[in-house]
Amino acid sequence: MRLFDLTGKVAIVTGAGVGLGRGLAEGLAEAGADVALVTNSSSPQETIAAVEAHGRKAISIIANLSDESQLPGIVAKTKEAFGRIDILVNNAGIIRRKPAADHAGQDWQDVLNVNLNAVFFLSQLAGREMIAQGSGKIINIASLLSFQGGINVPGYTASKHAVAGLTKALANEWSSKGVNVNGIAPGYMVTDNTSALRSDPDRSRQILERIPAGRWGTPEDLKGAAIFLASEASSYMHGHVLCVDGGWMAR
Repeated sequence: MRLFDLTGKVAIVTGAGVGLGRGLAEGLAEAGADVALVTNSSSPQETIAAVEAHGRKAISIIANLSDESQLPGIVAKTKEAFGRIDILVNNAGIIRRKPAADHAGQDWQDVLNVNLNAVFFLSQLAGREMIAQGSGKIINIASLLSFQGGINVPGYTASKHAVAGLTKALANEWSSKGVNVNGIAPGYMVTDNTSALRSDPDRSRQILERIPAGRWGTPEDLKGAAIFLASEASSYMHGHVLCVDGGWMAR
């Protein structure tokens, strides 16, 4: 199990207050990492408690990811608290549901600012630290809509396709410098972002019928993939987007 051991590692997880972010942060802590928890409003007390329950340290960093000027502070505060950065999980994301013909320009910009721009600029900042120390792991949370078109979510789909491409682009540049850049594409998960789908009986039924596993995923289902990509077990993986989807893409 030494290959999967994250003891002594320091991780940043964005969108760590709820849903997938909370599950990812807890999973990294279970494997031994200390975690900087990034949220956009209030301190994520439940996530802090979950991390500390595994004997690890957690700090809260409040930042608006759509404001590029706030991103350097995330890296600076993490280094101030822990002295280094080993793992970055770009998890935070938003979604706006509206048909393409009626999709407001502001909705488009808001989604791309959080889902794509923040991913690049925070990866750039953390990546510089990782390149300097000769090691690091960046995990971008992509989506099934990194591969498919979706319905009524043009901005989200565009951003997640771009995240998959950015993952490959950064891997091409940084793999020789000791930095692994990979992604996870979650399937249909029980989170706030999917509440509208789950509350629609017809749409929820259609989705469940397509999932071979026969159920929606949970944040806990991503823990293993995150630990794997954050650990030495994945040291020769670069630019890969790993689907954790209950078999959706195989259907």
